[in-house]
Amino acid sequence: MTQNEQSGSFRTVGRGRGYHPAAVDQFLSAARESFEMGGGELTASDIRVASFPLVKGGYVIADVDAALGRIEDAFAARQRERVVREGGAEEWVVQAREEAQVILDHLARGRRKKFARTGVLSFGYRVDEVDHVAARIVRFLRDGDELSVEQLRSAAFRMQRHGYREEQVDALLDATIDVILAVR
Repeated sequence: MTQNEQSGSFRTVGRGRGYHPAAVDQFLSAARESFEMGGGELTASDIRVASFPLVKGGYVIADVDAALGRIEDAFAARQRERVVREGGAEEWVVQAREEAQVILDHLARGRRKKFARTGVLSFGYRVDEVDHVAARIVRFLRDGDELSVEQLRSAAFRMQRHGYREEQVDALLDATIDVILAVR
């Protein structure tokens, strides 16, 4: 982790809302402590799902998100090193392949049927946009096409009535990020 990420010296928004500085600083302090302990309580997945309240004059969201991405990468690399050290590289590859196969099996479902849908009066992720990203994930896992962690981290979907359930889509994106980080 860089000094900027440790000291809480992110830029603040002039006008508008940003991440609550105290919440970000507290989380980053806990992440640093966990990382330095070499096996603390936090994982790469915990870093990925971190969220902070928005306040006037808070930290610039893009700056904090970029730092969190780098920290997540560091935690994932540490986890990979630990598994390789304890069980060997083959175990790590087997785990990554198994996870990739689960994702591919899930995405083999038909067009517009890859995830559960919200009720007809409720909003969820726009189906065609999610299916487009799902197709890119399949091409990455099956054919080796390019797909970066950053592309998945920044994936955003518009909302629609009777759309895909957000929590299911988000969980699959998180699992795919774990696979990409595992094979890096």
